[in-house]
Amino acid sequence: MRRRTAGTRPAAVLALLATGAAVLGGGGPSGAAAATGAPQAVRSTGQEQAGQDQAESCDLTSTVPPSTVDGPAVKAIKAKDTLIIGVDQNSYRWGARNPNTGELEGFDIDLARTIGVAIMGNPTKVVLKPVSTAGRADALTGNQVDLIVRTMTISCANLKKVAFSRSYFNIKQRVLVPRSSTVKNLDEAISGKTVCAADGSVAKDVLNAKKTAKQLVLVTNQLDCLVRMQLGKVDATMTDDELAVGQAAQDQTVKVVDGFEQPETIGVAMRQNSTDLTARVNQVISDYYANKGWQKSFEQWVQPYLPENSKDPGLYWPAR
Repeated sequence: MRRRTAGTRPAAVLALLATGAAVLGGGGPSGAAAATGAPQAVRSTGQEQAGQDQAESCDLTSTVPPSTVDGPAVKAIKAKDTLIIGVDQNSYRWGARNPNTGELEGFDIDLARTIGVAIMGNPTKVVLKPVSTAGRADALTGNQVDLIVRTMTISCANLKKVAFSRSYFNIKQRVLVPRSSTVKNLDEAISGKTVCAADGSVAKDVLNAKKTAKQLVLVTNQLDCLVRMQLGKVDATMTDDELAVGQAAQDQTVKVVDGFEQPETIGVAMRQNSTDLTARVNQVISDYYANKGWQKSFEQWVQPYLPENSKDPGLYWPAR
């Protein structure tokens, strides 16, 4: 994908993206992924679960052993000759439309296609279907999709609704600042500063707990923070590191600083009665890491926009 500079993506465009403005349809392995419902807005991964998980306890590492055996769930998918995977289309570098080709691309898209081809054997039998953040679990329980590969946090609250694969990425809260800023780490970036975060996000909880920011500015969508930073109305933005990476890639006048808060993990979601499908996905994820596919995707989509002290892939691969 052609690398965009700050000059090619002005604040007005970012503001439009922040509202979840519709983009080109189609795409996916067969060029035919269909959008559903209203366009979705970019959000902070796991934000809807943070408050609940503080009061709950569950085994976030529990999943089924990897397997290549076709059980009832996998056989049912093969019988309908199509595997439908719910994905994002608005998170740059993770799941977004390439404006030049109309194709979906990003770190999560690479994984979704890898899983699809491994199970179906043919990319034309895999459909990538954009789903909204709020509609992820409903898309599974309503049989609209078979899997969700969309930066979905493995949390106690989510485990009540869906089953998860093994985790495939460690996420953390990061801070973005203007590239001209001289701050060197997260604490310097927020101490005594005006900091932006999404309302209801993990970032909001972290900033309220730290109590070092001069002012906390809350917005509906993460890209609204980027626009405010472009306009000089805030000094920094706190968000999940995968979204921070996407913002740094969209606008090269901002950067991610060193340091993080609130580690979490994300996984592939599926229906709770699809045990054999979970096992197959776990096998694919393990193979994907072993054959360097995970690292290659990480190096392409994520690593270039991380601060120098945070580029080690080992920080992001859950070693279990």
